[in-house]
Amino acid sequence: MTSSKAERSAVLATRVKVSADSLAVKLSDGRKIAAPLDWYPRLAHATVEERNSWRLIGNGRGIHWPALDEDVSVVNLLAGQPSAESQSSLKKWLEHRQKPSRNRRKPGGAK
Repeated sequence: MTSSKAERSAVLATRVKVSADSLAVKLSDGRKIAAPLDWYPRLAHATVEERNSWRLIGNGRGIHWPALDEDVSVVNLLAGQPSAESQSSLKKWLEHRQKPSRNRRKPGGAK
């Protein structure tokens, strides 16, 4: 199987920075691209620690935030496409985040 020239020369993410209002990504061809954080509600609702805990996936074809179960692809960033998550899915995710964990230990080691 062969791949197209576009696939072989795909632009990849090399660095990621998430601020209070934007997602900025440095690309392998030297460009920097930024998108409003409002495009990615899970990132917008995340803590600074969660936003900064990302990893590149697919050799830089995308970015993954494990604690948020959020993925953003470079292709979608370049196309100007915000998150496609439905409002009902986001609502469920937000409700789950607000519930205290049943596995958390109380002070003193008691459950």
